[in-house]
Amino acid sequence: MKRLDDLDLTFTTLEVDAEGIATLTLNRPDKRNALNAATVDELIDIFTAVPRAGVRAVVLKAAGTHFCAGLDLVEHHQEDRRPEEFMHVCLRWHEAFNKMEYGGVPVIAALKGAVVGGGLELASSAHIRVADATTYFALPEGQRGLFTGGGATIRVADLVGKARMIDMMLTGRVYQGEEAIALGLAQYLVEDSEAKAYELARAAISNPPLSNFAICSAISHLQNMSAMDAAYMESVVAGIVNTQPASRGRLAAFADKSAARVRPNE
Repeated sequence: MKRLDDLDLTFTTLEVDAEGIATLTLNRPDKRNALNAATVDELIDIFTAVPRAGVRAVVLKAAGTHFCAGLDLVEHHQEDRRPEEFMHVCLRWHEAFNKMEYGGVPVIAALKGAVVGGGLELASSAHIRVADATTYFALPEGQRGLFTGGGATIRVADLVGKARMIDMMLTGRVYQGEEAIALGLAQYLVEDSEAKAYELARAAISNPPLSNFAICSAISHLQNMSAMDAAYMESVVAGIVNTQPASRGRLAAFADKSAARVRPNE
């Protein structure tokens, strides 16, 4: 497995600060950060290395004015792939996005401009999505004569529901602003999505790493199980996480009333 310093990155950049927060930037602004095959390969390498490199959270952002316009349709057209060849392209997308969702490291996506097609599949693989006023969401596959291949039928349908996803694909419907937030396409709508993403990353890294690992991996796994199996596995995860040494001081502070209490927003 490659270390972070050994990654050969062309279409993305990766920097880790002193707090352990990694900034992963999609860096094809002239293509609206469309995902070519090489970018997906870089995402696989990055999210393979990140959980083992001491990274405590990842802020996923993009150069230019758009987060990601989806599959690089020019590359797709020029490659003129056979069905089985494109199936393997899709499997690489699934590998990248599964490593994001199940890797155990919080990934916060700072969104802007187009979050379209495969860009929405990428964003939906993050644990938290922060939008700004320019952000818009769409699945225009129907109008392109395409079908989603990077997990939208799993993650986007989970966020907005099957009927809304079908509507987006059939009609090209675009969501933005408060309507997108209400549907669950993003959890925050702010003026500066990058600043908010870093704020949330700093909040997340204040938690014990084992707690974050469980939150950012076990929940997704549990959703894939039957109710009985999920109940059993949740108990196993809680048994491990809730008795970790890092919890003891926090529980003691709660017991002696020195810990901050959960209060409603002002």
